[in-house]
Amino acid sequence: MVFSSLLFLFLFLPAVLLLYYASPWRIKNLILFVSSLIFYAWGEPVYIVIMLLSTVTDYSFGLLLSRSKLTQIQRKWIVVCSVIVNLALLSYFKYADFLIENVNALFGTDIPLTQLPLPIGISFYTFQSMSYIIDVYRGTAKAQRNWLDFGTFVALFPQLVAGPIVQYNTIAEQLRKRTVTAESFAKGIRRFIVGLAKKVLLANNIGLLWDTISASNLGDMPALTAWLGIIAFAFQIYFDFSGYSDMAIGLGLMFGFRFNENFNKPYTAQSITDFWRRWHISLSSWFRDYVYIPLGGNRRGLGIQLRNILIVWMLTGIWHGASWNFLFWGLYFGVILIAEKWWGLKLLSRLPRWIRHVYALVLILFGWVLFAFEELPRVFGYLNAMLGFNHQPLWNNGTVYFAYTNAVLLAVLTLASLPKRRVPVKETWPRLSLIWYGALFFLSIAYLVDATYNPFLYFRF
Repeated sequence: MVFSSLLFLFLFLPAVLLLYYASPWRIKNLILFVSSLIFYAWGEPVYIVIMLLSTVTDYSFGLLLSRSKLTQIQRKWIVVCSVIVNLALLSYFKYADFLIENVNALFGTDIPLTQLPLPIGISFYTFQSMSYIIDVYRGTAKAQRNWLDFGTFVALFPQLVAGPIVQYNTIAEQLRKRTVTAESFAKGIRRFIVGLAKKVLLANNIGLLWDTISASNLGDMPALTAWLGIIAFAFQIYFDFSGYSDMAIGLGLMFGFRFNENFNKPYTAQSITDFWRRWHISLSSWFRDYVYIPLGGNRRGLGIQLRNILIVWMLTGIWHGASWNFLFWGLYFGVILIAEKWWGLKLLSRLPRWIRHVYALVLILFGWVLFAFEELPRVFGYLNAMLGFNHQPLWNNGTVYFAYTNAVLLAVLTLASLPKRRVPVKETWPRLSLIWYGALFFLSIAYLVDATYNPFLYFRF
């Protein structure tokens, strides 16, 4: 699915760009909307109906909210109905089988599973559509009366599949008017190439190491092998998801859209609080604006604030998948964030910077174990291996082999995770830059054509 979608994108994008720039302004959104439907239908032809249903529903609710004669109670009920419809669609496709499995296990029933595949991107476009209704209700955005413009917002193919999650109030004006300069278009191309290289050259290659280690017998796994494996997974998921976000932001620039950043060097964080200001920023912002603050945020005392943090992180965990490990993953980070909010950040501020960094990385890596395995016995088995509780040696020949054969790749991944260094611009650099981006693009395409291993972790969310 990932390979075919990326290949289709390379064949599809030039034609869309050519048609888009050759057309008058009044039909540019029409071209984007139809193109987005074609792109989505390439991977999910049946479930395009679900996305259109969500689009029409929230467009209609937005028009209802714009009526001046409505009472505040009526406006609230419109928002409630919109949220119910959106969450019902999301829950049916994403959580129905999880609920049925647990009911069957708890009560000994034999309710058949729906076995419906998860519509690609439903978690992302559902949250985007909900943001529109809430923004209109709050008065931070005007109701969109042009159905085509609203449909373009929901279906916009550059970021439809896996974000970043675009809040309506950040893009409303761009739907009506946007410009593209030669400089911004070139910047979009460069950003897209970097994202593609992150995905296929870095994430895919280190993912092979993780797949090998995670499939091993956990009872016989040395501790350093387990640590090497989860470090590989940490790099894989970061370059996988941030790579796609870069591609989406780059594609957006080519069409005149400015999407917010989704990552900011998260593995340089000094605390878990700092990490979540840097990782999947659009999701954290969404839960902050539409769940945490409406629940009272930090305005009603420490007890309510800590409760709100826990609720948000339970929902964050479940948003990622219909499995108990995701719920525990969310609770894990929620508890750490509460501890940091209560007293941990004050304690950390007294420690040297490197200790704060190690503290954050170790807790992040433990968290990734919860995220990586849906089966809880394997979660505990892997944690036992990391901590040496399985009574195996610290390392063995396999550990040395994995470290030796991946040493260069791990060094590149580490450097790519660090902030960029500012260097003086020289006259020869534009030509060198062209060669650099051309080489990245060529290598990425060559890898895509030749590789059989090309997973994309965030498609399932």
